[in-house]
Amino acid sequence: MVVMTEERADALFSALSDRTRRDILRRVLSAEHSVTTLAAAYDMSFAAVQKHVAILERAGLLTKRRHGREQLASGDVESVRTVGSMLDELEALWLGRIARIDALLDQET
Repeated sequence: MVVMTEERADALFSALSDRTRRDILRRVLSAEHSVTTLAAAYDMSFAAVQKHVAILERAGLLTKRRHGREQLASGDVESVRTVGSMLDELEALWLGRIARIDALLDQET
């Protein structure tokens, strides 16, 4: 089990805040891809895609491995589940607050 610190949560959500990184993550969760193949899918430089991959890797959302001259990236499903769990907790917190507000409003009428 991964211990969730505020720094880790910040890294995860920061990494996921970019549309390109979310798309890269979707791709590497479905199958392992070389960074070169990933770069070909975007209208940006190879170096820019490498930076996006590095941010996802630092956040723990994907891992890279070398295969000859290629760098292969694959998604870390457990880290994505961690993000899902965090969002579930936040949803439960807010639903509870909304229920309490509704109850207070019902008392006033």
